[in-house]
Amino acid sequence: MISLFVTFSDPAGERRLDPEDMAVAAELAGSIPAVTEALLFTPLEQSVDHPYKADGAGPALALQLRFDDLFACEAAMNGGGNLASLVAGDGLPSLTGLEVTHQVMLTRAFPVDVAAHPEGAGPPCSYLVHYPGPAEDMNAWHLHYLEHHPAIMRTFPDVRQIEIYTRIDWVDRLPSRRVEHMQRNKLVFDSPAALARALSSDVIARMRADFVQFPPFAGGNKHFPMLTRTIRR
Repeated sequence: MISLFVTFSDPAGERRLDPEDMAVAAELAGSIPAVTEALLFTPLEQSVDHPYKADGAGPALALQLRFDDLFACEAAMNGGGNLASLVAGDGLPSLTGLEVTHQVMLTRAFPVDVAAHPEGAGPPCSYLVHYPGPAEDMNAWHLHYLEHHPAIMRTFPDVRQIEIYTRIDWVDRLPSRRVEHMQRNKLVFDSPAALARALSSDVIARMRADFVQFPPFAGGNKHFPMLTRTIRR
């Protein structure tokens, strides 16, 4: 499965998406041809305790658009229409002037013990992480990460989804700026409070112990807790 990430960032970290613009963005995202699922991520209304609060509140809006294959994704990116309008912020005044970037990546899903989001619960909370890179040896870095880190992530209390995204080559005509982070991750929890509980558990010590074993890499990493809205076909 292929994921297209689109990120609307405010360097000051203050911009928030207007509710009316959110409704328009959701409608546009859900109507893009061949998108099987659209996820819209927005900053938390109240901050939560987590080990990387210094990374900031996150982008004003981030999108994850899922496609069955690369060719369907490239067709959407090169066809104009709703995807181009969404990326350009057409009709979305609260996104005007933001820095917009995009990246296409391979989706790698990993098992969790219980994936179901409880009925009646509020919107889930996604923990979005990215590693800009590069690593000295990309293959060695990914081998270590994929063979060790997801198994530790699975032991977080009440984690509902674990996905890791790795780079691929793609072509597009979108008006936003291309980025090529070496990896992205997403952990999903039932709520911001559930995320905070998980990240205050002893699992985080195991994550850090593995982190120091990573093969050499540059660029650090960024972590953003985001409320999540899902639009499905």
